[in-house]
Amino acid sequence: MRDFNSQSQLTNKKGLLVLGGWSAANVIYGSIASSQTTGTTKYFHQMNALWNGITLGITSAGYFLSKKDTDLSYEATLKKQAGVEKLFLFNAGLDVAYIAGGLYLKERSKNSIKDRDKLGGYGESIVLQGSALLVFDAIMYAINSKLGKQLYLANKNVSVRFTGTGLGLVVSLQ
Repeated sequence: MRDFNSQSQLTNKKGLLVLGGWSAANVIYGSIASSQTTGTTKYFHQMNALWNGITLGITSAGYFLSKKDTDLSYEATLKKQAGVEKLFLFNAGLDVAYIAGGLYLKERSKNSIKDRDKLGGYGESIVLQGSALLVFDAIMYAINSKLGKQLYLANKNVSVRFTGTGLGLVVSLQ
């Protein structure tokens, strides 16, 4: 279990580094570009900087506050792995909501006189950032799902079987 837990933690920390790098680049570039542009483009870059400032904070906290849980039991490892996989699926759902919200703002900008540029720029940014997060979460889910399958196969005494009325976890004591 120690090797699996170490690999899982390393994989997820690498993912946080990738997301943190994306976020840092967006904060820096968005801050510079928003001060050098006007109209919709200014607000697009402004939202990229703001959005990714928050993402960078969350990512940094996740990276530095993650615990080294390498000495977990098989049961605790299974539970943690399932939780990680569910987290990425949940986040992917949020990402779809972000994209929809961004599209709504873009559409709303077409009928706005006062806030046309702001709504349009913010909407475009949120669509981009939601899409990037969706790709990230989908990749991280796929990687973690593959890791999880290795975990389930690691213990040949444990299997999942169809019971006729549902799925069951079978533990062989032999």
